[in-house]
Amino acid sequence: MTKADLIPVTEARYLAFLIMEAARLQRTVFDRRVRKIGFTRTQWMALRRVGDQPGVNQSELAELLEVEKATAGRVIDKLENFGWLERRQDDADRRVKRVYLTELGRRIHSEITPIAEAMVEEELIGLSAKERETLTDLLLTVKQRLQDMAVENELIESQELEKDNA
Repeated sequence: MTKADLIPVTEARYLAFLIMEAARLQRTVFDRRVRKIGFTRTQWMALRRVGDQPGVNQSELAELLEVEKATAGRVIDKLENFGWLERRQDDADRRVKRVYLTELGRRIHSEITPIAEAMVEEELIGLSAKERETLTDLLLTVKQRLQDMAVENELIESQELEKDNA
């Protein structure tokens, strides 16, 4: 691919901005829809992640939610107080607590899942089934590359930036 093959990137077409803005708007819409029933997106994400990975520990859940361990602990505490999650001792390591959905948590999860799925369906209305599949495949490819890059953890070296930000 040559420079001539590249499409000029304006802010409106800058991929990182588009992804961030789409995610932000998705969070906003979801929060508004579930607010009436006293639910939050963070609670949904925690229930969803624990439902998908029963027995996840607090550190793993923090990573999945992209929050600090203390923040994940507070979310777990709150959902445990609601009766939606429970902590159980790890069989191999007494210091580790595993997190599971309770029966009530599974019911809440099953009630919120259709709301989340309907919202995704609604946001993709203008796309054909093939376009949806292509979009998903492309985003999975980008996600995998970003995960690889995160492992590589290459630092940007610039003495000019270091000077300016010192």
